[in-house]
Amino acid sequence: MLTTTNPAILYFGTPVVLVSSLNADGSANLAPMSSAWWLGWRCMLGFGARSATPQNILRTGECVLNLPSAAMAPFVDRLALTTASNPVPETKQKRGYRHEARKFERADLTPVPSETVAPPRVLECPIQLEARLAGSHRIAEDNSAIRGNLIAIEVEIVRVHADSSVLVPGEPDRIDPDKWRPLIMSFQHFYGLTPRLQESTLATIPESAYRPKPVPVVEEMASTNQ
Repeated sequence: MLTTTNPAILYFGTPVVLVSSLNADGSANLAPMSSAWWLGWRCMLGFGARSATPQNILRTGECVLNLPSAAMAPFVDRLALTTASNPVPETKQKRGYRHEARKFERADLTPVPSETVAPPRVLECPIQLEARLAGSHRIAEDNSAIRGNLIAIEVEIVRVHADSSVLVPGEPDRIDPDKWRPLIMSFQHFYGLTPRLQESTLATIPESAYRPKPVPVVEEMASTNQ
């Protein structure tokens, strides 16, 4: 039987992303989030507009989307209730957040240089997506109560790094969905995927049919930026 309900949040289950960016002082920031979805080589990211990560992306035009596996839940959880913002925004103070400048050290994760953008990648994440800012959109501008609090940022993926353990054998340009086990956030709790339920009719379409045209081509960073 269906019941009319009024949940405080509508996080029905999306992959966790560790977004790395550069703070204004040049230090690396690392923030967990799960309001993300992909279409082709574009990704939409949802943030609290006053958080450090969206401000970093809007200022520098770059970030890295590091995708942790389900096994990395303990590492991601070490970043819970931390923020690079100093002072901590009032809304986050009320939720128990504290300032943390050394995010990689806090999570016990390893920063490694990216190839096309300045923010570092997370070595331990099986998939790392270097990205550049493509656009932004303020959310809920029609609601005076929360106007200015939310922002959606569109990024273009410009380089993909994947551990060989999650690739289809003999096909270096395909992620194997039976091997890739992403960390999922659903209503503030961590989950993993179950094994494949059944074949999908959509899977009869070759993945290559979805490749963007033209294929993304990005110059390497200038040596002064590496």
